[in-house]
Amino acid sequence: MGIVNVTPDSFSDGGLYLPKQRAVEHAKNLIAEGADILDIGGESTRPGSRQVSADEELRRVMPVLQALTDTDIPISVDTSKPEVMRCAIEAGAFMINDVNALRSPGALDVVALHGDVQVCLMHMQGTPQNMQANPSYRDAVAEVMDFLRQRIDEANAAGIASDRLVIDPGFGFGKTLPHNLALLNRLDEFITLGVPILAGLSRKSMLGAITGNDIDRRLHESVAAALLAVVKGAKIVRVHDVKATKAALAVYTAMINGNV
Repeated sequence: MGIVNVTPDSFSDGGLYLPKQRAVEHAKNLIAEGADILDIGGESTRPGSRQVSADEELRRVMPVLQALTDTDIPISVDTSKPEVMRCAIEAGAFMINDVNALRSPGALDVVALHGDVQVCLMHMQGTPQNMQANPSYRDAVAEVMDFLRQRIDEANAAGIASDRLVIDPGFGFGKTLPHNLALLNRLDEFITLGVPILAGLSRKSMLGAITGNDIDRRLHESVAAALLAVVKGAKIVRVHDVKATKAALAVYTAMINGNV
Protein backbone atom coordinates (compact mmCIF):
# COMPACT_ATOMS: atom_id res chain seq x y z
CA MET A 1 0.00 0.00 0.00
CA GLY A 2 1.63 3.21 -1.20
CA ILE A 3 1.02 6.39 0.77
CA VAL A 4 -0.34 9.54 -0.88
CA ASN A 5 -0.60 12.32 1.72
CA VAL A 6 -2.55 15.29 0.39
CA THR A 7 -1.82 17.35 3.49
CA PRO A 8 0.33 20.29 4.57
CA ASP A 9 1.36 18.71 7.88
CA SER A 10 1.90 14.93 7.65
CA PHE A 11 4.92 13.86 9.70
CA SER A 12 7.08 12.68 6.78
CA ASP A 13 6.04 14.40 3.57
CA GLY A 14 3.59 17.11 4.62
CA GLY A 15 3.09 19.69 1.90
CA LEU A 16 5.04 17.85 -0.78
CA TYR A 17 1.94 16.49 -2.51
CA LEU A 18 -0.73 18.98 -1.45
CA PRO A 19 -1.18 20.35 -5.00
CA LYS A 20 -3.39 17.94 -6.94
CA GLN A 21 -1.02 17.44 -9.86
CA ARG A 22 1.91 16.60 -7.61
CA ALA A 23 -0.24 14.11 -5.68
CA VAL A 24 -1.40 12.43 -8.88
CA GLU A 25 2.16 12.26 -10.24
CA HIS A 26 3.36 10.79 -6.94
CA ALA A 27 0.55 8.21 -7.01
CA LYS A 28 1.46 7.17 -10.54
CA ASN A 29 5.12 6.87 -9.54
CA LEU A 30 4.11 4.57 -6.68
CA ILE A 31 2.11 2.45 -9.13
CA ALA A 32 5.13 2.25 -11.43
CA GLU A 33 7.23 1.13 -8.45
CA GLY A 34 4.83 -1.74 -7.81
CA ALA A 35 2.17 -0.51 -5.38
CA ASP A 36 -0.81 -2.88 -5.17
CA ILE A 37 -3.04 -0.35 -3.37
CA LEU A 38 -2.86 3.42 -2.96
CA ASP A 39 -3.93 5.10 0.29
CA ILE A 40 -4.98 8.74 -0.10
CA GLY A 41 -5.25 10.87 3.05
CA GLY A 42 -6.42 14.45 3.41
CA GLU A 43 -5.96 14.89 7.17
CA SER A 44 -2.76 14.32 9.09
CA THR A 45 -2.98 12.00 12.09
CA ARG A 46 0.57 12.52 13.34
CA PRO A 47 0.93 13.19 17.09
CA GLY A 48 -0.33 16.67 17.90
CA SER A 49 -1.97 17.22 14.53
CA ARG A 50 -5.04 19.43 14.23
CA GLN A 51 -8.34 18.23 12.83
CA VAL A 52 -9.68 19.67 9.60
CA SER A 53 -13.29 20.01 8.50
CA ALA A 54 -14.97 17.45 6.28
CA ASP A 55 -15.24 20.09 3.55
CA GLU A 56 -11.49 20.75 3.63
CA GLU A 57 -10.68 17.05 3.66
CA LEU A 58 -12.95 16.49 0.66
CA ARG A 59 -11.40 19.46 -1.15
CA ARG A 60 -7.98 17.82 -0.78
CA VAL A 61 -8.88 14.19 -1.43
CA MET A 62 -11.62 14.09 -4.05
CA PRO A 63 -9.75 15.66 -7.02
CA VAL A 64 -6.88 13.19 -6.51
CA LEU A 65 -9.22 10.22 -6.12
CA GLN A 66 -11.19 11.20 -9.23
CA ALA A 67 -7.98 11.61 -11.24
CA LEU A 68 -6.91 8.07 -10.35
CA THR A 69 -10.14 6.18 -10.98
CA ASP A 70 -8.98 5.20 -14.46
CA THR A 71 -6.05 3.20 -13.05
CA ASP A 72 -6.28 -0.52 -12.32
CA ILE A 73 -5.02 -0.02 -8.77
CA PRO A 74 -7.53 -0.18 -5.89
CA ILE A 75 -7.75 3.11 -4.02
CA SER A 76 -8.06 3.38 -0.25
CA VAL A 77 -9.08 6.63 1.44
CA ASP A 78 -7.67 7.34 4.89
CA THR A 79 -10.47 9.06 6.82
CA SER A 80 -12.58 8.88 9.97
CA LYS A 81 -15.37 11.17 8.78
CA PRO A 82 -18.62 9.55 7.55
CA GLU A 83 -19.20 12.37 5.05
CA VAL A 84 -15.79 11.82 3.48
CA MET A 85 -16.29 8.04 3.51
CA ARG A 86 -19.59 8.36 1.65
CA CYS A 87 -18.21 10.65 -1.06
CA ALA A 88 -15.06 8.55 -1.48
CA ILE A 89 -17.00 5.30 -1.81
CA GLU A 90 -19.42 6.82 -4.31
CA ALA A 91 -16.41 8.06 -6.32
CA GLY A 92 -14.97 4.54 -6.50
CA ALA A 93 -12.82 4.01 -3.39
CA PHE A 94 -12.11 0.32 -2.79
CA MET A 95 -11.28 0.68 0.91
CA ILE A 96 -11.80 3.03 3.84
CA ASN A 97 -8.77 3.16 6.12
CA ASP A 98 -10.06 4.46 9.45
CA VAL A 99 -7.71 5.22 12.35
CA ASN A 100 -10.83 5.53 14.52
CA ALA A 101 -12.11 2.02 13.61
CA LEU A 102 -15.60 3.22 12.57
CA ARG A 103 -16.33 4.75 15.98
CA SER A 104 -17.36 8.15 14.62
CA PRO A 105 -21.16 8.52 14.72
CA GLY A 106 -22.60 7.29 11.43
CA ALA A 107 -19.41 5.65 10.15
CA LEU A 108 -20.63 2.07 10.65
CA ASP A 109 -23.84 2.88 8.79
CA VAL A 110 -22.05 4.41 5.80
CA VAL A 111 -19.81 1.39 5.32
CA ALA A 112 -22.63 -1.07 5.95
CA LEU A 113 -24.77 0.59 3.26
CA HIS A 114 -22.06 0.09 0.63
CA GLY A 115 -21.75 -3.66 0.53
CA ASP A 116 -18.61 -4.07 -1.56
CA VAL A 117 -16.25 -1.59 0.09
CA GLN A 118 -13.47 -2.88 2.35
CA VAL A 119 -12.56 -1.21 5.63
CA CYS A 120 -9.45 -1.19 7.81
CA LEU A 121 -10.10 -0.92 11.55
CA MET A 122 -7.15 0.56 13.43
CA HIS A 123 -6.39 0.76 17.14
CA MET A 124 -5.55 4.12 18.65
CA GLN A 125 -5.34 5.02 22.32
CA GLY A 126 -6.66 8.57 22.67
CA THR A 127 -6.72 10.95 19.72
CA PRO A 128 -3.98 12.25 17.42
CA GLN A 129 -3.97 15.40 19.54
CA ASN A 130 -3.12 13.61 22.82
CA MET A 131 -2.25 9.98 22.02
CA GLN A 132 1.48 10.29 22.76
CA ALA A 133 1.07 12.29 25.98
CA ASN A 134 1.34 9.26 28.26
CA PRO A 135 0.27 5.99 26.63
CA SER A 136 -0.25 3.24 29.18
CA TYR A 137 -1.27 -0.44 29.07
CA ARG A 138 -1.20 -3.40 31.40
CA ASP A 139 -0.55 -5.64 28.37
CA ALA A 140 -0.44 -3.69 25.11
CA VAL A 141 -0.84 -6.73 22.85
CA ALA A 142 -3.79 -8.19 24.77
CA GLU A 143 -5.56 -4.84 25.04
CA VAL A 144 -5.09 -3.95 21.38
CA MET A 145 -6.35 -7.42 20.40
CA ASP A 146 -9.39 -7.05 22.66
CA PHE A 147 -10.21 -3.68 21.12
CA LEU A 148 -9.93 -4.97 17.57
CA ARG A 149 -12.00 -8.05 18.41
CA GLN A 150 -14.73 -5.76 19.75
CA ARG A 151 -14.61 -3.57 16.64
CA ILE A 152 -14.89 -6.65 14.40
CA ASP A 153 -17.93 -7.76 16.42
CA GLU A 154 -19.49 -4.28 16.15
CA ALA A 155 -18.90 -4.23 12.40
CA ASN A 156 -20.41 -7.70 11.98
CA ALA A 157 -23.44 -6.65 14.04
CA ALA A 158 -23.91 -3.64 11.75
CA GLY A 159 -23.96 -5.91 8.70
CA ILE A 160 -20.32 -5.62 7.64
CA ALA A 161 -19.08 -9.15 7.00
CA SER A 162 -15.61 -10.20 8.15
CA ASP A 163 -14.49 -10.75 4.56
CA ARG A 164 -14.70 -6.97 4.13
CA LEU A 165 -12.48 -6.23 7.14
CA VAL A 166 -8.79 -5.59 7.70
CA ILE A 167 -7.21 -4.80 11.09
CA ASP A 168 -4.28 -2.55 12.00
CA PRO A 169 -2.71 -2.56 15.50
CA GLY A 170 -1.83 1.11 15.05
CA PHE A 171 1.93 1.33 15.46
CA GLY A 172 2.75 4.73 16.94
CA PHE A 173 -0.84 5.63 17.72
CA GLY A 174 -0.83 5.92 21.51
CA LYS A 175 2.13 3.59 22.08
CA THR A 176 5.64 3.87 23.46
CA LEU A 177 8.61 2.19 21.80
CA PRO A 178 8.30 -0.91 24.04
CA HIS A 179 4.57 -1.14 23.18
CA ASN A 180 5.33 -0.92 19.46
CA LEU A 181 8.09 -3.52 19.65
CA ALA A 182 5.86 -5.90 21.59
CA LEU A 183 3.13 -5.52 18.97
CA LEU A 184 5.57 -6.22 16.15
CA ASN A 185 7.11 -9.19 17.92
CA ARG A 186 3.69 -10.72 18.63
CA LEU A 187 1.91 -9.59 15.48
CA ASP A 188 1.25 -13.21 14.53
CA GLU A 189 -1.14 -13.48 17.49
CA PHE A 190 -3.52 -11.13 15.66
CA ILE A 191 -4.00 -13.81 12.97
CA THR A 192 -6.42 -15.50 15.39
CA LEU A 193 -8.88 -12.62 14.85
CA GLY A 194 -9.58 -14.10 11.43
CA VAL A 195 -9.11 -11.07 9.17
CA PRO A 196 -6.06 -9.74 7.26
CA ILE A 197 -3.53 -7.60 9.12
CA LEU A 198 -2.25 -4.25 7.86
CA ALA A 199 0.97 -2.86 9.33
CA GLY A 200 2.06 0.76 9.01
CA LEU A 201 5.60 1.30 10.28
CA SER A 202 7.15 3.33 7.47
CA ARG A 203 9.49 6.12 8.67
CA LYS A 204 7.80 6.26 12.09
CA SER A 205 9.42 7.74 15.19
CA MET A 206 9.79 4.28 16.77
CA LEU A 207 12.33 3.50 14.05
CA GLY A 208 14.16 6.75 14.65
CA ALA A 209 14.27 5.96 18.37
CA ILE A 210 16.08 2.71 17.54
CA THR A 211 18.59 4.01 14.99
CA GLY A 212 18.79 7.74 15.70
CA ASN A 213 18.06 8.58 12.06
CA ASP A 214 15.91 11.53 11.04
CA ILE A 215 12.63 10.98 9.17
CA ASP A 216 14.16 11.40 5.72
CA ARG A 217 16.90 8.84 6.52
CA ARG A 218 14.76 5.91 7.68
CA LEU A 219 14.58 3.91 4.46
CA HIS A 220 16.56 0.90 5.65
CA GLU A 221 14.77 0.55 8.97
CA SER A 222 11.39 1.05 7.28
CA VAL A 223 12.09 -1.76 4.82
CA ALA A 224 13.30 -4.01 7.65
CA ALA A 225 10.17 -3.27 9.70
CA ALA A 226 7.87 -4.00 6.74
CA LEU A 227 9.65 -7.29 6.08
CA LEU A 228 9.43 -8.30 9.75
CA ALA A 229 5.72 -7.44 9.77
CA VAL A 230 5.12 -9.71 6.77
CA VAL A 231 7.15 -12.51 8.38
CA LYS A 232 4.90 -12.10 11.43
CA GLY A 233 1.71 -12.35 9.36
CA ALA A 234 0.86 -8.93 7.88
CA LYS A 235 -0.90 -9.16 4.51
CA ILE A 236 -0.64 -5.44 3.73
CA VAL A 237 2.21 -3.06 4.54
CA ARG A 238 1.56 0.67 4.24
CA VAL A 239 4.77 2.32 3.04
CA HIS A 240 6.29 5.47 1.61
CA ASP A 241 9.09 3.64 -0.21
CA VAL A 242 7.34 1.12 -2.45
CA LYS A 243 10.23 0.12 -4.73
CA ALA A 244 12.66 -0.76 -1.94
CA THR A 245 10.01 -2.58 0.07
CA LYS A 246 8.88 -4.61 -2.95
CA ALA A 247 12.47 -5.66 -3.61
CA ALA A 248 12.96 -6.88 -0.04
CA LEU A 249 9.66 -8.75 -0.09
CA ALA A 250 10.57 -10.35 -3.43
CA VAL A 251 13.65 -11.92 -1.82
CA TYR A 252 11.56 -13.18 1.10
CA THR A 253 8.88 -14.58 -1.20
CA ALA A 254 11.48 -16.33 -3.36
CA MET A 255 12.97 -17.95 -0.28
CA ILE A 256 9.56 -19.16 0.94
CA ASN A 257 8.49 -20.49 -2.48
CA GLY A 258 11.88 -21.84 -3.47
CA ASN A 259 11.89 -19.86 -6.73
CA VAL A 260 11.32 -16.38 -8.15
